[in-house]
Amino acid sequence: MKIYTKTGDKGTTSLFGGTRVPKHHIRIESYGTIDELNAYIGLIRDQNIDDKSKDVLIQIQDRLFTAGAILATEPKKAILKNGKERLNIPKIEEKDISLLEEEIDRMNDTLPPLTNFVLPGGHTTVSFCHIARCVCRRAERQTSFLHENEPVEEHVLIYLNRLSDYLFVLARKLSKDLHAEEIKWLPKKAK
Repeated sequence: MKIYTKTGDKGTTSLFGGTRVPKHHIRIESYGTIDELNAYIGLIRDQNIDDKSKDVLIQIQDRLFTAGAILATEPKKAILKNGKERLNIPKIEEKDISLLEEEIDRMNDTLPPLTNFVLPGGHTTVSFCHIARCVCRRAERQTSFLHENEPVEEHVLIYLNRLSDYLFVLARKLSKDLHAEEIKWLPKKAK
């Protein structure tokens, strides 16, 4: 497979199905941000963290490739006139969302109750989680915007929403594991 094709030299790219769109199209922004998120999750996985978290992160990375493939496909090109799927793209399923919820609950059960917002930081690995969480929120916002104009599979939106929650709780868990200080945000009183 040749890495450079020169087909994007004029600022357009192809979706699955062949439609060409500008590289700044919201569909490209959406799955491009998911790709960026996937890279940050790989960075978290490369840290000195527990094997269970690494295994879950690998599953998340796989699901993010699926979400990207879904978003890279123009919906009207994905289905043939007879109703069959034209492209064999996997789906984000309820069980993928349930995995995130189960992991959030499992980690949360080991953490002190959250009574305030916490400042991102305390350890490089924790900071990587917070960066990934912010990128995930951006991917969710962009995908939501895309959804307003061109319907997106509901499970993709739900998955991104739940994933940002997972990344927040993972940051808290890793703060505990790494003995990093969690600094509470205490708003200053107005004068």
